[in-house]
Amino acid sequence: MKSMCKSMYGVVLLAASLSTLTARDVIDLKGNAKLDGTILAKKPNQIVIDIGYTVLVVPRDEILSVSTTKQGTKKDEPAKNELKLNENLYYTSSSQQPKQNVRELVQEIGEAVVQIRTPQALGSGFFIHEAGYLITNFHVIEGETEISVEVYHRRAGQLQREVYKEVRIVALNKFNDLALLQIEEEDKPTFQKVPLGNTSTLDAGDRVFAIGSPMGLERTVTEGIVSTKTRQLQGELYIQTNAQINPGNSGGPLFNLQGEVVGVTNMKITFGEGLGFAIPVSVLKSFLNNRDAYAYDQDNPSNPYHYLEPPKASQQAAAK
Repeated sequence: MKSMCKSMYGVVLLAASLSTLTARDVIDLKGNAKLDGTILAKKPNQIVIDIGYTVLVVPRDEILSVSTTKQGTKKDEPAKNELKLNENLYYTSSSQQPKQNVRELVQEIGEAVVQIRTPQALGSGFFIHEAGYLITNFHVIEGETEISVEVYHRRAGQLQREVYKEVRIVALNKFNDLALLQIEEEDKPTFQKVPLGNTSTLDAGDRVFAIGSPMGLERTVTEGIVSTKTRQLQGELYIQTNAQINPGNSGGPLFNLQGEVVGVTNMKITFGEGLGFAIPVSVLKSFLNNRDAYAYDQDNPSNPYHYLEPPKASQQAAAK
């Protein structure tokens, strides 16, 4: 069945390349194939796309990425740094972005990295949505409800520190050490966000960098490589990096040279150097995609899971 699908996609690719529309959806498929058309529907296990002369139903397990070209741009050449909002709160790059040097990327995306304080801890975090949704580690805010977020806004070419104290805990995953927060102050600005990358494209030896607040030294940048992306510790897989990670970096982003988050830094081996670890972005995406299951329970703040009510008998009967 898979081989038949792939051969059909190859034929469609040739026909789709003749299209002259300037605003199109592009589906990148496994095997370096591509579909170019208009997406009609997105379902959990498939996407329906109109390619001009027919409509195709594409299984999601055959899809690598989905992007949209802007009107007025050259065909199949999305605007640089264009981001696509995923259905589950976070952004991804709409196309493969060119690599940049760390200095350029820090200037471009550094504003999205924040410092997080509680009465007992200090850590880092980063915005994934302009409405103030941000990620940090569970252990940074564990057992705390009094949380402040320090943001460094770039205004008139200068960074200005601002502290936000109306912070809501949205979801927690104790076992993957992840927390989703939101700044809720009424006069909050639009925050700079960063896109999430793809762990599958990451390899040992790839250059990465971290931004965080080690030992409270805010906006510290450290650079290194991926030592391995499958280091097993206590039954979980982590990205191991020689980029320096220290207390205070916890919850901060690990970036690739496309400016995408590939991991969430959360620990190091204290008796060695260059032995830092980050939670893979694939785990973060799963947490965000299923955040309702991890919703923070106001009635039981110590519980990292929110159990949804089972369907009632009347609902089950209606479903039949």
